Amino acid sequence: MNMTPLAFLQNLNTPEIVMIGAVVLLFFGAKRMPELFRSFGKSVREFKKATSGIEEDIRSAMDVDVESKPVKRKPLEPTSEA
Repeated sequence: MNMTPLAFLQNLNTPEIVMIGAVVLLFFGAKRMPELFRSFGKSVREFKKATSGIEEDIRSAMDVDVESKPVKRKPLEPTSEA
């Protein structure tokens, strides 16, 4: 399950991106935009780091469970049909 992290951006074209930039500029102003984008980049990096850490923990836990606990199965008993 390897999904593109920014899959929702595939339908954005140049006019939509310019419109989003204009709205961000109106809300936050030109002076705060570099700080805003910097903090957004840090947030995305931290989110990716956290998700990859959780993913690694899950994979290692699955590997340990499979290797350390052999599956014991009961032999099938024949069924008698009347």
